[in-house]
Amino acid sequence: MQATTPSFIPARQAEVETATLTRALLEIAAKIGADKVIIGDGGEYRDPYQPQAWDAFTTAGVVQPDSVEHVQTIVDIAGRYGIPVWAQGQGRNNGYGGAAPRLSGGITINFRRMNRVLKIDRELGYALIEPGVSFQDMYDAIEAAGADLMVSVPDLGWGSLGGNSQDNGLTYLPYGKDFQAICGLEVVTADGRLLRTGMGAMDGNESWNLYKRSLGPTIEPLFMQGNFGVVTKLGLWLMPKPEAIAHVHVDVSRDEDLISLVDILRRLRLDGTIDGVPCILNTLLIASTIAKRDHWYAGDPSVPIPDEAIDAIAERIGIGRWHLRFALYGDRNIVALQLDKATKAFSAIPGSRIRSSVTGPREWPNLPDPSDRVYSGVPNLDWKDMGGWYGGERGGHMSFAPVAPLTGKTVYELQCWMRREFENHGIDHTADLIVVNARSLVSVAGIQFDIDDEQATATGYAAMQDLVRKAGQRCYGEYRAHLQFMDLAQDQYGFGEHAYRRFVERIKDAVDPKGIINPGRHGIWPAHLRTADTRQG
Repeated sequence: MQATTPSFIPARQAEVETATLTRALLEIAAKIGADKVIIGDGGEYRDPYQPQAWDAFTTAGVVQPDSVEHVQTIVDIAGRYGIPVWAQGQGRNNGYGGAAPRLSGGITINFRRMNRVLKIDRELGYALIEPGVSFQDMYDAIEAAGADLMVSVPDLGWGSLGGNSQDNGLTYLPYGKDFQAICGLEVVTADGRLLRTGMGAMDGNESWNLYKRSLGPTIEPLFMQGNFGVVTKLGLWLMPKPEAIAHVHVDVSRDEDLISLVDILRRLRLDGTIDGVPCILNTLLIASTIAKRDHWYAGDPSVPIPDEAIDAIAERIGIGRWHLRFALYGDRNIVALQLDKATKAFSAIPGSRIRSSVTGPREWPNLPDPSDRVYSGVPNLDWKDMGGWYGGERGGHMSFAPVAPLTGKTVYELQCWMRREFENHGIDHTADLIVVNARSLVSVAGIQFDIDDEQATATGYAAMQDLVRKAGQRCYGEYRAHLQFMDLAQDQYGFGEHAYRRFVERIKDAVDPKGIINPGRHGIWPAHLRTADTRQG
């Protein structure tokens, strides 16, 4: 097939002959079952927001193991044939490339069949799961077991805990802050052998999923955004259900009120009044979760929505220019004290509006606001169409997500800069500021486009490229990156002549000398695939 990928996309093809790929897939099918092998991408295992005519990031075949032994077989065969594999959970991380691989022409390992919850320990509050378990699967298993526990979830519940965790994905309950929920991994290494991290390195050690360190260097984080092995089991910490949750929403009317909003929130996070992972959303982000752009504004879609129209949208929805959402957890009397303190603090912002409600476990699954359900550990898909701002059902988006200090002035200045950059490309600025801990946040902005409009999609890609590079010049780096921009994002981390990248490349070469596992993930390539294209400057 003739390549149709635009020249600005750093598409790379595995150096594997078609006959070799065919033999490997046939051998895998013979060993694990032909029903678990898909030739090509099956129409699904590609970037869902890439125009159909573009052929970057394509897989030669998909395998769906349903056991650890199957994974070992796949990795062993891929190693013998020198074929790269790209492992994923559910493959639904759509804003970062979905089910597509970074290197075209290899084999995708998809874990939708390995979706079993292997254990729920109600006394110690943890689970042992397979990598394809979705947030909805985990919630259902907890409820079916009658366990007085809850799982920290993101806004969309269709993704896998394994895939989300391994990409440092964010969730919102107290156990979601600073990526602390995962404890103890089982990994198939590039030689097909099994490794367990932490206390799991000792046969039968019951603290495997309870203690996060090792005797010696702690290697578990190497498998987060890494490409050193294929994870087949994960320990997951679960949160005891509190007596009550207070769902709190704070709206401020002016853009510059973001400064006070962030500073007050930081103080309440640092002193422990607010736990978990609060979010601050701008007007257009919330509007995008409700309806398409033309529902709110009839102007030219190539011209960003002006301030007076944004104010009108905010008034129609009943929110502010910035909307803070968070929750408070605990006994009802403790929650009442925390709520009173938080309400008084945010009331100091002139014109702020605060609404709250206090609910118990029986109410959580049926709360009308999907955000409140998410902060109650109830997964849902209410926001699944938020990427349709321009294209509706054919809408796509990519997420630009730099990390910043949690100070009002810094966050406000960053948002002003990001908005200017978005609007210079003719794109509306949507913002979701995710307060990952008490000292920093991830500023997620969605670049949205109609995927049937190749020019609009190309404009979105160009905007992302500019943002990554210019943010790096301002000393802001992303916490994770879209397939298209992994090399460029990694290249911004240049301290010591890219000492970090060189160090992890040495680890890659040692533990995966053939370079078959997730090559290129977040800019880490094996030796034989490192080129000038992966050093984008």
